[in-house]
Amino acid sequence: MFISIILVFVIVFCFVCIKLFNFWKRRGVPQYNCWVTLLEIVLSLIPYRPITEAVKKIYDDFPEERYCGVYQFILPTLFIRDCELIKQLTVKDFDHFVDHNQVLAENSEPMWERNLFSLKGDRWKDMRATLSPSFTSNKMKMMFGLISEYAKLFVEYFEKQSGTITLEMKDTFTRFTNDIIATSAFGIHCDSVRNPDNEFYLMGKNITNFGGFKNNVKMLFLMLFPRVANYFGISLFSKKASGFFHRLVRENIESREKTGIVRPDMIQLLMEARKGRLNNEQEPENNAEKRIKHQLTDEDITAQALIFFFAGFDSVSTLMCFMAHELAVNVDVQERLQNEIDEVLAQSNDILTYEALSKMKYLDMVVSETLRKWPPGVITDRVCVKPYTIQPVRDGEQPLHIEKGRILWIPVFGLHRDVKYFSDPERFDPERFNDENKSKIPPYAYLPFGTGPRSCIANRFALMETKVLFFYLLAKFNIVVVDKTAVPLKVAKSAFQLNSQGGFWLGLTSRN
Repeated sequence: MFISIILVFVIVFCFVCIKLFNFWKRRGVPQYNCWVTLLEIVLSLIPYRPITEAVKKIYDDFPEERYCGVYQFILPTLFIRDCELIKQLTVKDFDHFVDHNQVLAENSEPMWERNLFSLKGDRWKDMRATLSPSFTSNKMKMMFGLISEYAKLFVEYFEKQSGTITLEMKDTFTRFTNDIIATSAFGIHCDSVRNPDNEFYLMGKNITNFGGFKNNVKMLFLMLFPRVANYFGISLFSKKASGFFHRLVRENIESREKTGIVRPDMIQLLMEARKGRLNNEQEPENNAEKRIKHQLTDEDITAQALIFFFAGFDSVSTLMCFMAHELAVNVDVQERLQNEIDEVLAQSNDILTYEALSKMKYLDMVVSETLRKWPPGVITDRVCVKPYTIQPVRDGEQPLHIEKGRILWIPVFGLHRDVKYFSDPERFDPERFNDENKSKIPPYAYLPFGTGPRSCIANRFALMETKVLFFYLLAKFNIVVVDKTAVPLKVAKSAFQLNSQGGFWLGLTSRN
């Protein structure tokens, strides 16, 4: 009897797997066989390899295909690996693929649902238009001076130390990015290298920590069983950290409204947008419902400040870590970059200007190559919001109908490591981005900040922040390999974040 029950269970299980994991095969889309798919899903529950390897494996296993079928657990997902098709779906026919995938269930995490990355349709368009003025060239110039002051203070802290200063760079750089976000998004001053245990920094580390087995399990649980998670009060962010940032924004808004203080930051922009909406008494009556629906609350403002914090605190600091590592192991690149920095300082009486930074070609090449080899977003996604058909262009293809709600993955890491687009892709070579070679890179093969209207809104801010810091750091220090430096660098086996296994250990030695 027991054996019969087991046999029935096995038969049913096999039938369900065959039905679920042959979704793409039935549509004529290349995919792994269902048992390989099942094995990959089981292994993904306990990260056994870096996410970069997983993406690269899928990308490389279908070299002649424009797209292939994969599965997010049981969700069929279309994996787009052709540059022209990426352009078609994310730019030309953007209105069919406006949204990002909603990782968490609706109403399960309000602070996440309301941010620019997660918003959908008209709500996203409205918020994007509201936030865009924060990142114009004029706003970048205004922020340049502030970032420069923070960068100089940061470097001065290490100038007072002697010998080789051994640092875990992720911890070090997040202290800098924390302070930049604190002032530019939240309007408060921090100095996290001199005051390492300040509350803003500690709460920032708390709310951006998605690594480790425990957090991976929690994330998977929230994705797979959102209602159960809601019932037991399991949330993506700790109540203490989310409460801290919400209170900080609310008190900041109240203080500005009482005192009339105006700052050129994100909170001010959102406050003005809210005031404009709430005070617009001349709006036609038939738009009243839309106006009320889209009024900005304190929670909306907090959500935008938080997504800016996530991107700035973790993604930018990770970019800085990989760039520092590449400079340490590629000494010739570092020396050439320092020569460019020295020339700029000599020509400008030791004062860096926004215009001078913008003209630093080799610095831009180094940052661009770091973003190619180590893109902050290993994958970017889109969701089909209205039915679409991918027409065949190659032999063997047939029209592929994509239903509303279907998820697309764009494998940024795979594109960036494709030998068709970047020769010897494992090698760090800034010359790929010199004036002559940059024009040879096919459009949509290089996507460090995403693509189309939903590309990263703050990419210019992130680039400026990174360039300013390395300008001042390399003017005073050499970045060197130390005993704890991993060469070659090994990517951590994290399900959700790009990081170095064992940390980014490097040293600083004075150039004087």
